[in-house]
Amino acid sequence: MIDPLSVFLLLLAAATPILFAALGELVAERAGVLNLGVEGMMITGALAGFAAAYATGSPMIGFLVAALAGAAISLIFALLTQVLLANQVASGLALTLFGLGLAALFGKPLEGIKAPAMTPGPLGINWIVWLGLLMVPLVWWFLNRTRPGLILRGVGENHDAAHALGYSVRGVRVAAIAFGGAMAGVGGAFISIATVLQWTEGMTAGAGWIALAIVVFSNWTALGVLAGAWLFGGVTVLQLRLQAAGVSVPVQLLSMAPYLATIIVLVMISARQKLSRSAGKASPGSLGQNFHALR
Repeated sequence: MIDPLSVFLLLLAAATPILFAALGELVAERAGVLNLGVEGMMITGALAGFAAAYATGSPMIGFLVAALAGAAISLIFALLTQVLLANQVASGLALTLFGLGLAALFGKPLEGIKAPAMTPGPLGINWIVWLGLLMVPLVWWFLNRTRPGLILRGVGENHDAAHALGYSVRGVRVAAIAFGGAMAGVGGAFISIATVLQWTEGMTAGAGWIALAIVVFSNWTALGVLAGAWLFGGVTVLQLRLQAAGVSVPVQLLSMAPYLATIIVLVMISARQKLSRSAGKASPGSLGQNFHALR
C-alpha cells in the first residue's frame, strides 16, 4: 500500500534542486537578464559543495560553499553581459559549457567518495528542502512587496526609465545574476550531497535546462515556479515508483518522462500565448507601472 505522506516527501525532495535553480533564474529574468548558464552554475555548485562537505565533514558548510561558487561563476556571465555587453544567449551557453568542463576536470579525484550524512529535519527530510519551500514566499514578497523588488522589476521592464530615475541598472542586474548563481549552486549541491550522496560527472543531467523551462511555465511568478517544480518532481517520483514496481516499460522511456512532460507543458503554454495574442490580449508577463509607484 502506498503511503501518501512518503510519496509527497519524495516529491518535495525531487523538486528541491529545480526549485532553487528556477527561483534564482526567476529573479534574474525579472531584472531583464536571460542566463542560459543555469546548468553550468548548478554543476559547479554540486562539485564545490560536495568537495567542501567532504573536506569539512559538514553538509552545511558544503551548501554555503556551493552558494558562493555558484555566485562566483555567475559573475563571469555578469562581466560578459553587463560590462563587456556580450550577447546574453551566447554568454549563457558558454557558461554552461565552461561549468561542465570545469566540474569534469576537477571532479575526477572525488569519484567514488561518499558525502557526509545530513541531519534529518522535520518529518525526516533534510532542512534544505524546507529552506527551498521557505524561499518561495520570500521571493514573492521581495518582488511584490519591497522597494528593492519593485526597482528590480522596473529595471527588467524598462531599463531606460530606471536609468533616468537614477537607479543603477548594471548594479541591479549584477546583484540579480549573483543571486541566481547562488541559488543554482545550492540546487546543484542538493543533488550531490543530499540525493546521489557522491560525486558523479554530469550528475545535474539537464536540471538547469528544466529550471529555465519552469520559469517560463510559471509565467514568471514564484508560486508558478513551485507548481512547475512539483510537476517535475511528481513525474520523477512516478518514474521511480514504476521502475520499483517492475512495470514492463523500457527504462529509457521512464527516464525521459520528466523531460517529456516539461516539453509538453511548454508547447501548451506557447499555444495558449499565441491564442492570447491573436485575441488581442495583453501579455500575461506585464509588470505594470512599477516606476510610477516609485516616484
